[in-house]
Amino acid sequence: MSTKKFAVIGHPIGHTMSPFIHNRLFEFSGIEAEYTKLDIAPENLADEYKNVLSKLDGYNITIPHKQNIIPLIDEIDEKAKMYGSVNTVANIKGVAKGYTTDPDGFLKALDAAGITLDGRVVILGCGGVARTMAYEVVLKGLPLLFAVRKEDVEIAKSLCSEIENTVKDAKVSFCLIDELEGDIDVLVNATPLGMFPKVDVQPVSDLVINRCASVFDAVYNPLETVLIKKALANGAKAVGGMSMLVWQAVVAHEKWDGSVYDKDDIAKLCIDSAEELKNR
Repeated sequence: MSTKKFAVIGHPIGHTMSPFIHNRLFEFSGIEAEYTKLDIAPENLADEYKNVLSKLDGYNITIPHKQNIIPLIDEIDEKAKMYGSVNTVANIKGVAKGYTTDPDGFLKALDAAGITLDGRVVILGCGGVARTMAYEVVLKGLPLLFAVRKEDVEIAKSLCSEIENTVKDAKVSFCLIDELEGDIDVLVNATPLGMFPKVDVQPVSDLVINRCASVFDAVYNPLETVLIKKALANGAKAVGGMSMLVWQAVVAHEKWDGSVYDKDDIAKLCIDSAEELKNR
């Protein structure tokens, strides 16, 4: 059996955790594969697609190519079409099909932590990460509240309008983070607050954390942020962003070769990935 070839593309690409995570996933599934990283400048994408990418079995895409890859490939998955973004391509029988695995990575990370996406959902922040999670919330028919900084109010207004125009009957609103109150079933931190090296920072007050039944923190370095630690100490269910990072990689493998993974193996890979990141 010949060795399959995969890669992650971006520019710059030196910091990526993808080779570490994906090579471990190939080990788990017993598939003989090589996974490398390719630094491709935007102006070279079309040439590299023809000469290199089209010859791979599959690849992942990061900034700045998630939109620019779309015109080059043959097909695009419906969810990727809705998001207008592709982060995974599978080359199967001469057909290059694009997917976005971040949304399913988010949902699988919640499921692995025993968190049910239901009830009152609050997302802190309104950037690209928040947008991905927001759509998954409203697609389940749940009302959604963005809690944002004063300087991000106009961005929040625009995002709310976009979601309402895209998803029929979407119920979405926003408030200032300082005005956030009441019980919260699922709190999602989609801001970088608490990320290394400023690990002592938390995005909301203890008062808010104490009212949360479940918490997801998109920050993946460190593995457990102050927000996660305090939520767990309160008896809430909580999980950090490394779980989403690994699970979205798992979804890529499902698209490439249909591999199925044990939850315990993935939990161990999350811990090992965090340790690898710390060692770097």
